[in-house]
Amino acid sequence: MNEFASEISRHVWRSKYRYVDRTVSEHRISDSWRRIARTLAAVEPEENALWEDRFFSILQDFKFLPGGRIQAGAGTARKVTLFNCFVMGMVEDSIPGIFRALQEGAVTMQQGGGIGIDFSTLRPRGTQAKGAGSIASGPVSFMQVWDAMCGTILSTGARRGAMMATLRCDHPDIEEFLAAKQQVGHLRRFNLSVLVTDALMAAVRNDADWPLVFPAAAFEGDGQTVLREWSGSAGPISCRVVRHIRARHLWDLILHGAYDCAEPGVLFIDRINQLNNLRYREQISATAE
Repeated sequence: MNEFASEISRHVWRSKYRYVDRTVSEHRISDSWRRIARTLAAVEPEENALWEDRFFSILQDFKFLPGGRIQAGAGTARKVTLFNCFVMGMVEDSIPGIFRALQEGAVTMQQGGGIGIDFSTLRPRGTQAKGAGSIASGPVSFMQVWDAMCGTILSTGARRGAMMATLRCDHPDIEEFLAAKQQVGHLRRFNLSVLVTDALMAAVRNDADWPLVFPAAAFEGDGQTVLREWSGSAGPISCRVVRHIRARHLWDLILHGAYDCAEPGVLFIDRINQLNNLRYREQISATAE
């Protein structure tokens, strides 16, 4: 019996989901379905065999397929996650904080999870860091570190690493972010999405100037400030206006990038948070691959 409609389907199963070790070898995809069903049924307090058959029946003939990490990891001896995707926590704007987040992402990817990271919390390129006196290189430069990490973790297994990077539409480095993947081979392990706010869309409609800002606590001295919701903050905070651009120019950059090279995507983040059932206790600022 041929359980696959095409040879490419068989190849995907054999390379990504089939379980083989020293004592186990799955010869058919029905063997994989049985492994998954047995693992799911094992947590039932009674009638495990009955539940195993029920789970197996809905997996048969591809009537239902669970997430890829469940198919690849359930019932195996591997130390892996059974969740496909993870949104990482806030990236702290410091070298120790950045590399703690990098380590968390690396471990997550090693165990099979795709990750999403909001880089909006990292200060813009050219900003002088308080205390250390060094000059910040900006979020896009640190994305290259994540990109290299993903390539390194990928080299240890057959599954392609998956990462999503987001940046707020009012971050001062937004133009660099939009252009990042237009360079051949640059950030090729990332998908990019802009966090688009209702305020930007209103400015586009009105052909208004658009302020690019960053939390004022990162700057020394005085300057023009506005109150903004910001990634990692519980409510509106004071943000320093770094410069202005035309809102329609920014929107055109997003549209042309999406048309020319399918990057970036957009997340209408205000609408996402309005419709989030957990909006009373969390603010979404990224999605995962």
